[in-house]
Amino acid sequence: MLNTIKAVRKLKHFFFVCLFLLYIPQNIFAADVENKLQKGNEYYQSGKFFEAIETYEEIINEGYEGTSLYYNLGNAYYRIGKLGKAIVNYERALNLSPRDEDVRHNLVLANTQIKDKIEAMPNFFIFDWWESLLAFFSLNGWAYISYIMWLLFLIAAGFYFYTSNPLLQKKSFYGGMVLMMLFFFSVSITAIKLKRETNIKRGVVIESIVNVKMAPDEKSSDAFLIHEGLKVKVEDSLDKWLKIRLEDGKVGWLQDNTLEII
Repeated sequence: MLNTIKAVRKLKHFFFVCLFLLYIPQNIFAADVENKLQKGNEYYQSGKFFEAIETYEEIINEGYEGTSLYYNLGNAYYRIGKLGKAIVNYERALNLSPRDEDVRHNLVLANTQIKDKIEAMPNFFIFDWWESLLAFFSLNGWAYISYIMWLLFLIAAGFYFYTSNPLLQKKSFYGGMVLMMLFFFSVSITAIKLKRETNIKRGVVIESIVNVKMAPDEKSSDAFLIHEGLKVKVEDSLDKWLKIRLEDGKVGWLQDNTLEII
C-alpha cells in the first residue's frame, strides 16, 4: 500500500514537471513576441518605418499573427509609400477582425489611391446580402458562435429533461429547437467560409505597373495593364505564373513575384 502511494506521488510529480516544462517555453515565446511587438511600435512612433517593418515581419515569420500586428505593419508600409504591401496587410487584419473600424478606415483610404478603377460586375441583391453575412464575422468568429449555440442547446435540453415544470419544459423544448437551427446555420456558414478561405485565393499587386499576359509566357501578348494595390482573384498557377481574374471579368497571367497572396 505504501509503495502504491509513493508511486502515485512520483507520477503526480512527473506530471507537474512535464506541465511546467511545457508552460515555460510558451511563456518565453509569448514574452519574446510581446517585446518585439513593443520594439516595432517604438520604431514606428519614432519614424523609423523600415526598422518597424523588419521587426513586424520577423514576428510574422515566427508564426505569430494578430489584427494589431498586421494593422501596424500595413501602416508602416503605407508611410514609406508601399501601397500594395499596405493593402495586403490591411486585408489580413480585416480577415481576422472584419468589424474593426480602424482597419476598415485605413483600407478604404489606401484603396482611394489605387490607379485602377475596376467596375465590378453587378450582382443580384441576394448575393450581396449573402456576401455581407459571410463577412460579418471572421472564420474563428463563426466557429465560436457555433460552439456557443451548441452549449446553449445542451443547457436547454438539460432544462427539458430535468425540470418537472410543464411550462419550463415547453419553453426549453421550443428554445432548444431554435438553438439547434441556429447551430446548424452557423456551422454551415463556418464550413462555407472555411472552404472559401482554403480554395479561393486573392492577392494584391505589389509592383508599380504589371503587364498581364494572355498566356504564362514572357513572349505572350499583353492582355492589359494593372497597377500597385489592385486586389485580384487567383484562379490557377503554373511554374512562376499566376492566372488572375479582375472584378470586371478580365483574365490574364502575371509572374508570382508581382503579387502577394492575402
